[in-house]
Amino acid sequence: MSEPDAHQLKTPESVAADPEAIEIIRMWWSKSEPVMSVKPAFNDPAKFGELLAIAARHMAYGYAVRHGHDEKQAYNRILQGLSDVIKADNVQTLAEPTTPSGSVQ
Repeated sequence: MSEPDAHQLKTPESVAADPEAIEIIRMWWSKSEPVMSVKPAFNDPAKFGELLAIAARHMAYGYAVRHGHDEKQAYNRILQGLSDVIKADNVQTLAEPTTPSGSVQ
């Protein structure tokens, strides 16, 4: 996986300085589909929903800054995408093997 430095995500300094910070999710778009590593770190799953809502707001801001979108319209498009997937109710979780590739069990 290689991408230009300008596109690489960096750990914020405030997170790097926080010994109690927890990474919860990593997401990629690979082979025309989302791929992710997740850690269900909250006791209450509603907290993850809150995190997603806040992330949607931040992403809308990112679309406004990076691509010149209207921030409110970008946010509404993000919410539309969420709603479309929720309504379709056809997402399947496929777990990858936990052993390194090429190893024998």
